[in-house]
Amino acid sequence: MIQRIVAVLICLFLMQPVLTMAGQQPPGISADDGRITEAVTGYISQKTDHLGLEIHIKRMTIGGHPVLPAGPLDFEFIAPQQWEGWGYANLAVIARQDGRVVLNSSVQIEVEALSDMVVAVRQLDNGTVVSAADVAVQKRDVASAGGKFTGDTSMVVGKRIRTSIRANSVIRTDLLEKVPLIKSGQMVTIIAENEVMKITVAGRAKGSGAEGDIIMVQNLSSLKDIPATVVNSTTVRVEF
Repeated sequence: MIQRIVAVLICLFLMQPVLTMAGQQPPGISADDGRITEAVTGYISQKTDHLGLEIHIKRMTIGGHPVLPAGPLDFEFIAPQQWEGWGYANLAVIARQDGRVVLNSSVQIEVEALSDMVVAVRQLDNGTVVSAADVAVQKRDVASAGGKFTGDTSMVVGKRIRTSIRANSVIRTDLLEKVPLIKSGQMVTIIAENEVMKITVAGRAKGSGAEGDIIMVQNLSSLKDIPATVVNSTTVRVEF
């Protein structure tokens, strides 16, 4: 009996160094201590810094179980060509030490990029001319905006909706159009002036246009068609 106990103790003693080494990293090697996370965060910050966005990393999953050597590392990231720095992406990450590749892995990431956006405070039907009471400015995620947007209400108020927009939705600038002040076929006053003289003649609009638009008008005196800039609902101006 005593001999059996001694044999067991000897076996345990011999196995102890093996168990200890199995739970240790080789000298100079450590599991990721946050350097990958820090490098990814810096990469995204650099990519989006000039855009004036409020950036939040919502999720980051590092592929595998990377083991990095101690000491300084140089990181390189390869992102999908069309990725702008927000939304979902799968990044390739390469780490080098003294020019030697010590890591080649991937990082799945979800980035929230917030910006001021004009949103509708009520349902806006097709053809609605937006008023100041119809809109508000709120922080929204760029990835969910679904198109062009603005944080400036002056770029939205006074324009007409080309398709219905639900309440609490971002008002996309590509869904807006100027309200025409002059309609095709309408009688207009054509003004041509410079520092010396001013000429006013009657004309007829050959197209519709909003303030600042250039439309073709017919000079009723000469019956010639000329380009003119819309000034208001009855007047256009031509270069003279």
